[in-house]
Amino acid sequence: MSAGTERLAELLRESGRTVALTGAGISVPSGIPDFRSPGTGLWENVDPMEVAHLDVFLNDPGRFWSYYRPRFGMLSDKEPNPAHRALAQLEEQGVLEAVITQNIDTLHRKAGSRNVVEVHGTIETGSCWTCKTSYPLAEIEPLFDPDGIARCTCGGPVKPDVVLFGELLPEAAMLDAHALCERADLLLCVGTSLEVYPVAGLPSVTRAAGGAVAIVTKGPTPYDGEAEVRLDGDVVEELEALLRVL
Repeated sequence: MSAGTERLAELLRESGRTVALTGAGISVPSGIPDFRSPGTGLWENVDPMEVAHLDVFLNDPGRFWSYYRPRFGMLSDKEPNPAHRALAQLEEQGVLEAVITQNIDTLHRKAGSRNVVEVHGTIETGSCWTCKTSYPLAEIEPLFDPDGIARCTCGGPVKPDVVLFGELLPEAAMLDAHALCERADLLLCVGTSLEVYPVAGLPSVTRAAGGAVAIVTKGPTPYDGEAEVRLDGDVVEELEALLRVL
């Protein structure tokens, strides 16, 4: 057992309030590519500004959906991995208060986590841009017209309830996330590069309020020098080892 794992377990035992912050790296073991890894990242061969920007959805919804339709189809059958389940178990045991996630894949809730703040939205639903009617993911596929555009019964284009480039993050979710981080004794960052703002600023919120930050992720982050614990192994192996120590 590594000294880092032992130290993280100690921090969790001492913490009155622990919050997890997760990114794409926690879902990679479930078969979902992250965004920027060389050779495998979702943005490796695609400019996100040309397919995942709000302006593209509004001005060329066919192009937008030509990228997102197969991606949502791929995400819909993915299952949680042991890292998701480890966080759900920590919540069940009263060790973890909440999960703040940048992921849209719903896997934390599928794994059993109850208090989940999805700051980048979710693939679970889509909404008509015109009349705001909401559709579950399974009901969006029949809405596609011959041009490959999902259209509401009112004729308006349906947008997935995920945050696109050019959109603000949902205010309520960010307020919840900020409040959780402000009162956390420990912020456990898992599978996130902590580079995308405003979410990347949340560890600073915890530290400014006197809390500690622990990081479990592959690759460097801007907070490595400030973290009480920095583990850079496989997220599944690291969290399973942590559960064994607790």
